[in-house]
Amino acid sequence: MRRLAATAGTVACLVVVPILLLGAGGGGGGYLVRAIFDNASNVVAGEDVKTAGAVIGSVDSLDVTPDKRAAVVLRITGAGFSPFHGDAHCTIRPQSLIGEKFVECTAGSARAPELRKVPSGQPGAGQHLLPVTGTSSPVDLDLVNDILRLPYRQRLAIVINEFGTALAGRGEQLNQAIHRANPALRDTDRVLAILAGQNRTLAQLASEADRVLTPLAARRRQVGDFIAQANTTARATAERSADLEGSFQRLPTFLSELQPTLTQLGRVSDEMTPVLVDLDRASPSLARFVLELGPFSQAATPALRSLGNATDVGGPALAHSLPLLRRLAVFGAQARPVGSLLAKITGSIEQTGGIERIMDYLFFQMLSVNGFDGIGHYLRAELITNLCSTYADTTQPGCSANFRTTRTVGAAAPNKPNPFAPRTAGKAPASAPTAVPGAPSPTPAQTAKQRKAARERIRAAANGSPAYGPSSASDAVLNYLLGND
Repeated sequence: MRRLAATAGTVACLVVVPILLLGAGGGGGGYLVRAIFDNASNVVAGEDVKTAGAVIGSVDSLDVTPDKRAAVVLRITGAGFSPFHGDAHCTIRPQSLIGEKFVECTAGSARAPELRKVPSGQPGAGQHLLPVTGTSSPVDLDLVNDILRLPYRQRLAIVINEFGTALAGRGEQLNQAIHRANPALRDTDRVLAILAGQNRTLAQLASEADRVLTPLAARRRQVGDFIAQANTTARATAERSADLEGSFQRLPTFLSELQPTLTQLGRVSDEMTPVLVDLDRASPSLARFVLELGPFSQAATPALRSLGNATDVGGPALAHSLPLLRRLAVFGAQARPVGSLLAKITGSIEQTGGIERIMDYLFFQMLSVNGFDGIGHYLRAELITNLCSTYADTTQPGCSANFRTTRTVGAAAPNKPNPFAPRTAGKAPASAPTAVPGAPSPTPAQTAKQRKAARERIRAAANGSPAYGPSSASDAVLNYLLGND
């Protein structure tokens, strides 16, 4: 089976490669080729147009050119067999024993330009012109045999005798006509030209043939077995001829579908050219990298082993930390809005210089309330001792602050003691001074008396009078700062 598959693959390649080289790609139905023949006898409209045995179109119509040649219009409908190129060739061959003919064509190679169209205003305008140099009209075997029988032999002799002078004067044209009439002669000339160009190679082949044939002669049994196996392979291939025929029938469709892929592959190759050029430039560095990769891998082996030992210890730790990581993930998801707002706040503070302003405020505030003299730091404060410096919850004469009338926290419940009012020993707490609009101003004598009484109370509090409760100078100062009498 492997030999059968190999043989089938080889046959497919032998068929695909010539088709690709001949440019069998692109195009579809409706491609008209105007092929000029010296003779198109027995060719009728509707006959097949074939390539390698596959039908690719039909004969659309026939015409006669002004120089008395046959113009056969071929309609190519097979997908993948158009357009025709400059090296295309068509010949007329017999279809059957009853005299039917068909046209066999090759589309030419993609390296050659496409056939030009017939200009408008001329016969066959818009059709692709295949000149007479790209066609051949073989002479049928029955016509050759007819010249050996009477009276055709006599008629041929008369024609040659009568037109001998004309033929002698047009030897080159006659030679071309004979070559076009028989493609075998033209192909023979090509073969001879190729052989003439390979004279030295043929001489070497003749001299070295013995050297090649001697080992074959020594292994003639293997060669015979190869031929026998080839016969078996050919027989198996013949048994699958229907499948192979179906594969060849599907080949044009496959080639037409393959063309877009090949086009894209061509574009990719064009786009890859700069990359390959850069890769070629970088090849010395890459070679040096590969060479140095060996010592590097050897040096990294101990580190990788240590890393393996570390993973043996760290693996269980990572497994135990998985619940914590999950909680951290939940915490991170919940903290994301706070972090976003915090980022906005810190960004705003950074953009507006908020930190600097706060530090400036603290610095200047400390400078404004803190001083330094020969003894040490001191607090800049002013002790005001006047009639209105003590805390009171009733209107005091001489304290005329222009405040609006307000009520204290405990005013709504006069019988309930105010928990926020300061308490003194043996004396009820006083309320904050409130200004009464329109109250009479005290006389100077009353003001002086009130100030003297206030100073006495402060002095008594500083001396630790039992009437005010504090037993030390620090308690007196604290009572004064807190507003106690």
